[in-house]
Amino acid sequence: MKKILSLLFALAFLTFDSSAQEKVLKILAIGNSFSEDGIENYLHDLAKADGQQIIIGNMYIGGASIELHVKNSRQDKASYSYRKVGLDGKKVTTKDVSISQAIADENWDYISLQQASPYSGQYDVIMKDLPELITYVKSLKKLHTKLLYHQTWAYQHDSKHAGFANYDNSQSKMYSGIVDASKKINKIKDFVMVIPAGTAIQNARTSSQGDTYTRDGYHLELNYGRFTAACTWYEKLFGKDVRKNSYKPEKVTDLQAQIAKQAAHKAVKKPFKISKVNL
Repeated sequence: MKKILSLLFALAFLTFDSSAQEKVLKILAIGNSFSEDGIENYLHDLAKADGQQIIIGNMYIGGASIELHVKNSRQDKASYSYRKVGLDGKKVTTKDVSISQAIADENWDYISLQQASPYSGQYDVIMKDLPELITYVKSLKKLHTKLLYHQTWAYQHDSKHAGFANYDNSQSKMYSGIVDASKKINKIKDFVMVIPAGTAIQNARTSSQGDTYTRDGYHLELNYGRFTAACTWYEKLFGKDVRKNSYKPEKVTDLQAQIAKQAAHKAVKKPFKISKVNL
């Protein structure tokens, strides 16, 4: 009898140990092109380099605001491009998907919400629709699924985006607004964390790389720009110092990678304040 019990215990231990090792983190963003910049590129690679498994989903409509997400949720409108990065790192895009369908697709650990960039630093505009979106997502998500908020970045100093006028075409004013809004949202009990990508980009701009982190004045530069955002997501999601992660994109120089990782690490430590990157 003792031998049988010992065998059962050993089998149970092996089963538990195996499931622990095979833990997969699953994150879904309800966003736009800024969530595309943040999580569709390099985040999977960072996780893989650290032996972590991750599934990434992004509900994409270019320029989508929280107001639009709410309107779509009311009609259960299948108008999103659902981009999903699987365990193998390959991205599969499915057209005409609704928020409810995407939430039901996986047992998500986190669902991320964010505002469209022209209004990302306008707290009153955000809060006009955010509570309804939170209520909708909470009605569909699994019990263990947690909500987080994606703090996006300010535009480049010479951006031609029409929304820049909301901040008098001032990068510092836009960043201050984003910080003020995300700091207040961080206190909303429904969110477990804010991903400080906006602060990471602002930190990186203090480096020798300067204000070169966008490709068109507002979307992130495809290589070191997107990598900086991905580093921020990685450290915040996994709770691991990204500076110790070995991964570097092929088209990113060693210096650019160091800047990205340091900027992200400093942002996670101080999400609502610029920290200088001395590289």
